[in-house]
Amino acid sequence: MCGIVGIVGHSPVAPLIVDALKRLEYRGYDSAGVATIEHGALARRRAEGKLINLERRLTADPLDGTIGIGHTRWATHGVPNETNAHPHFSDDVAIVHNGIIENFAELRSELEKDGYVFSSQTDTEVVAHLVSRELRRGARPVDAAFRALKQLRGAFALAIMFKGDDDLIVGARNGPPLAVGHGEGEMFLGSDAIALAPFTDSITYLEDGDWAVIRRNNIQIFDMSGEPVERLRRQSIGTSFLVDKGNHRHFMHKEIHEQPEVISHTLGHYVDFTNGTAKALDLPWDFAKVDRLAISACGTAYLAGLVGKYWFERLARLPVDIDVASEFRYREMPISKNSAALFVSQSGETADTLASLRYCRGEGVPIGAIVNVRESTMAREADVILPTLAGPEIGVASTKAFTCQLSVMASLAIRAGVARGHIAKGEEQVLVRQLAEAARLATQVIKLEDQIEKVARDLAHSRDVLYLGRDTNYPLALEGALKLKELSYIHAEGYAAGELKHGPIALIDENMPVVVIAPHDRIFEKTVSNMQEVAARGGKIILITDERGAANSTLETLDTIVLPDMPEIIAPILYALPVQMLAYHTAVFMGTDVDQPRNLAKSVTVE
Repeated sequence: MCGIVGIVGHSPVAPLIVDALKRLEYRGYDSAGVATIEHGALARRRAEGKLINLERRLTADPLDGTIGIGHTRWATHGVPNETNAHPHFSDDVAIVHNGIIENFAELRSELEKDGYVFSSQTDTEVVAHLVSRELRRGARPVDAAFRALKQLRGAFALAIMFKGDDDLIVGARNGPPLAVGHGEGEMFLGSDAIALAPFTDSITYLEDGDWAVIRRNNIQIFDMSGEPVERLRRQSIGTSFLVDKGNHRHFMHKEIHEQPEVISHTLGHYVDFTNGTAKALDLPWDFAKVDRLAISACGTAYLAGLVGKYWFERLARLPVDIDVASEFRYREMPISKNSAALFVSQSGETADTLASLRYCRGEGVPIGAIVNVRESTMAREADVILPTLAGPEIGVASTKAFTCQLSVMASLAIRAGVARGHIAKGEEQVLVRQLAEAARLATQVIKLEDQIEKVARDLAHSRDVLYLGRDTNYPLALEGALKLKELSYIHAEGYAAGELKHGPIALIDENMPVVVIAPHDRIFEKTVSNMQEVAARGGKIILITDERGAANSTLETLDTIVLPDMPEIIAPILYALPVQMLAYHTAVFMGTDVDQPRNLAKSVTVE
């Protein structure tokens, strides 16, 4: 995840910015840079690789200036090199950015027609040129930034600085987090309170759609209609902990809200949004020659693998064998020499999954580890690490790690489909562009939280809950039931909707809530028929669907949660969010320990 820092200070800020960026290293990065205003002009230093390289650059060629912005970058658009490193300049404007600008291609084409020349492959440079163009058209700096922001589509956090004005940074948030720190005659901006901890413990968190005018002695915050808004100023515990909850009640809530950001960065690691291609990874197998793929994991990670099975088989026509790791390790599954194996774990230390990995290693099978911790045992013992860039996940019930695991699976399935000749060039570009929509749409889904919280209040009075889904929504039904069990201790079961009449229908009565996950896809009508079976027996239906699904379902429901229309490839990623929020708010209403449910551990390192 990219990290952003900005300081409007009263002493040279470059060393302070680098120190703040170090506190964001846990988010991961591949390049870094700092820009300041020296004698009224913009100046910057950038370096590929670790922050030590940027420090060496600044030691050899220091930056003065009492105002500055800094950035650590995870490459999404363009390779990780100094040219693509932030900050980016355009005439009188300097920009740092975290997120993905979905409409960057059309904006870039428009700007090029207006005579703007691009020096990088990034989507960020588009924002710099947009602000610059508004300045050329006569807008004042703050107005130019606002006009540019309104042209952007996607998930982003931004810090904008202007030549000649050493008392102004404009910050903006649409998805990825951004916090403002208050000082005495100085102000700070950062991706989280951790970055700002050495400077202040007085923090204001920007909310989605906020943009802020930050000066040494004050801050003004506006919404995207240009109206001023008030945001709470609070004391941060960032000085005491590596990761804090920010303005969230629980770590799990914070991690749910981080998903637009971490999904975008994970996808950016595996696909090239600029060229519309899945990246050619250095894998120890050739997808074109693999005849079977084995996937194994535990708990939520297993369910990510189950969704992956649908994707690999549909997009790449690659047969997949999948097992929970505690069964895989003892089943003594015969594996051919042309097989490959994927093992999925947030921690990379899960005992059963690690044992299964070692079984495959003993069979001479090439191994990939989809993990969130690069230094973990599974990462060290695999032939290739396939990282999920979720950042630290503190809540025991997995949320952002799950959607990042799905993001990796979707990207790999597209890559496999291309390698095996089942996805043509044009189709690959369409699929990658659809993946690029995930972060923005995830932000929209999270905005349904108030409605979901109300549904959860009803659910909290239930003893048993049934979850139903078909196709990739079947694993999500399993995941929804698992989350509810983990957090609220309500008995819940997930089923393939077509299995309803083969047993579970006996449980349905007027006291049984049934959560149906059903976007309007090619099998929507089949799912509706299962809903009719529930309705005929008095079951209370909670329908999670899209606008077309809501319009085409005439059944009475306890509630219908309507998600935005979205491409099929990203639906499993985004439909995970409402089932997470439903479980979270049910548990909060019941008063259970959300972050540390009873009897559970974050990493299961014993059999």
